[in-house]
Amino acid sequence: MYLVKSRAVGLVNYNVFIPYYHSSTWLDLTSCFSTKNEPEVKGDEIFEFITEPAESNKKLAMENVSVINDFLSQSEEKSLLKEIEPYMKRLRYQYDHWDHAIHGFRETERLKWNESNSAILNKIKCIAFGNDSTLPHTHILDLAENGYIKPHIDSIRFCGNTIAGASLLSDSVMRFCNEQNKFTFSVLLKRRSLYIMRGPVRYDFTHEILSNDVSCFQGNKIIKTRRISVICRSRPEPTNEENEP
Repeated sequence: MYLVKSRAVGLVNYNVFIPYYHSSTWLDLTSCFSTKNEPEVKGDEIFEFITEPAESNKKLAMENVSVINDFLSQSEEKSLLKEIEPYMKRLRYQYDHWDHAIHGFRETERLKWNESNSAILNKIKCIAFGNDSTLPHTHILDLAENGYIKPHIDSIRFCGNTIAGASLLSDSVMRFCNEQNKFTFSVLLKRRSLYIMRGPVRYDFTHEILSNDVSCFQGNKIIKTRRISVICRSRPEPTNEENEP
């Protein structure tokens, strides 16, 4: 159901590009925000199409990737970091990964949060998932300044249709590439923004966080410093094996 038209919209209290919102109502969506109007964010401030897209490809990208700039306030970012940092500092950055997808990272999952940060996570879930069920643990991925995420496709075993991540500490560029037709586009993820990925862009496209030697957006160099993403995920669909008696 397309409850928000496929265009840039100035949603209350945020700079936001959300072409549509799934599994909720307009009332549910706006209840996550306060009442102050902010300027519109145009789609070309969020997306860069690397290969010349057919209109259907462009539509698919813009309907399944959403970015909300200034989703977190500075105080909300500090609140999340204050709770995350004591544990993350005890971990070493790793430069290999079980499926070779990440370079220069440390990660954890967290089930319980303090009251203030629980409210922030509820805000993420409200706008990204609506009534869809989410996994109880929040994934925290900490990339070093020289860290990056290589092109990969998320496993359907560990996550459902939608993921939503809050970007802390740094701007970065996420790039997507369709495995079949090689249609490629990039998205600028600003510090304290929220990105939402759904359906086809998770299952049919690789996605990556660019390393600093190639990180650019619309001709501008984007230097990523240390970046932490706080990621909520929808529950995976039951497999046939799980449905068998």
